[in-house]
Amino acid sequence: MAVFAVQYTYTDDAERVQSVRPEHREHLRELHAEGTLLLAGPLSGAPGALLIVRADSEEAALAALDGDPFQRERIIVDRSAREWSVSIGDLPGA
Repeated sequence: MAVFAVQYTYTDDAERVQSVRPEHREHLRELHAEGTLLLAGPLSGAPGALLIVRADSEEAALAALDGDPFQRERIIVDRSAREWSVSIGDLPGA
């Protein structure tokens, strides 16, 4: 399995983001517990996040995140996945 960096871009509607965030974070905690999601966190400067996912392909990385409440509620307006090779340091679970 490979590691993928998935970038989310969120809607500018901060109120909607806040209202769904607890459910979103609970879902991500479940993916982390099962070993699919390695790391996740918001990006500064613009509404969005970076998630590090273990999967077999870019398509599989995005599919693993399809159940995210942010996706369901259309808070994510764009997302992309790129394979990421760690060359320095250790990535938990990789």
